[in-house]
Amino acid sequence: MTPHRSRPSRLGRVITRYVGLKTALGRRFDGERRVLQSLDAFLRADGGRAADLTPESLSRWTQTLKHVSPTVRRKRLQIVRNLCLYRRRTEPDCFVPDPVLFPACHQPRPPYIFTPAEIARLLRATRALERTPGSPLRPEVFRLVIVLLYTTGLRRGELLRLTIGDYDPRERTLLVRESKFHKSRLLPLSLDGVRAIDAYLRARQSRHLPMAPDLPLLWNGYSGGRPYTGSGLSQGFRLLVSAAKIHPPDGRSPRIHDLRHGFAGQALLRWYRQGLDVQAKLPWLATYMGHVSIASTQYYLAFVEPLRTAASARFARHCGALVDPRAQAPGRRP
Repeated sequence: MTPHRSRPSRLGRVITRYVGLKTALGRRFDGERRVLQSLDAFLRADGGRAADLTPESLSRWTQTLKHVSPTVRRKRLQIVRNLCLYRRRTEPDCFVPDPVLFPACHQPRPPYIFTPAEIARLLRATRALERTPGSPLRPEVFRLVIVLLYTTGLRRGELLRLTIGDYDPRERTLLVRESKFHKSRLLPLSLDGVRAIDAYLRARQSRHLPMAPDLPLLWNGYSGGRPYTGSGLSQGFRLLVSAAKIHPPDGRSPRIHDLRHGFAGQALLRWYRQGLDVQAKLPWLATYMGHVSIASTQYYLAFVEPLRTAASARFARHCGALVDPRAQAPGRRP
């Protein structure tokens, strides 16, 4: 590489400051860094160190992204726009891409919210799972998976990274280490969660399987003992859904991540039924689920039955007289 190529471009210096700010705030920012470095490399190859981001150069860079899906292109262009918005604080005349020109938003697949009866069927279906030499605790593992995901809202990756030592039977808590956004958190467990972990550990001990605190909680015998993989967990979950004869109206099989949506919805439903201030409770839910803010938590709050009915009933109790044309003040004739 020639010496002038190794020097940062005009945009490259902005990228360095921007990435440094984000990482100092605790963001990993690895994916965003790669996208921005790719853009800078393209601009230097396109017009040298003095080349800057313009509508024309952005259009040429976007043409190099034709091999990825529209959703990915939109995300990368949004990363570039965020950089430009940061740059505009000190360079008011800099170019900022218009999001109207980005590829259309992908419509996210709506989550499937399991009913309590369907969760019970999933739990019964775990009894029929076949044990193998590599997975001698398969029924117990998947029973524990269903209970923990439904009662704690853990992410799949968080569940897979748990060790035996992360469970404190005395305090009835789970330690979730260094999860998304570099956040660790201590989760109080429900009585069902405690019983499920205790029963699983007893079954594991009765088979004389390894019980060291640093070993994976969801253990199997492959490769000398390692945690389940994400694909292995999802595959087993799909088998359970099929065995429990759970068939969503759209014909798609529910995903294991849908249990996280269900956890959030059940929390809201309990608060509505208890007459609590739901908005005031959302920060607590965000903290429990490992979110940076309640904006992330709201993504999981699908407005479906019976949550819709509970919210409507509460609104009617408090505000029905304001919107019902038949409501009359005392003593006033129609």
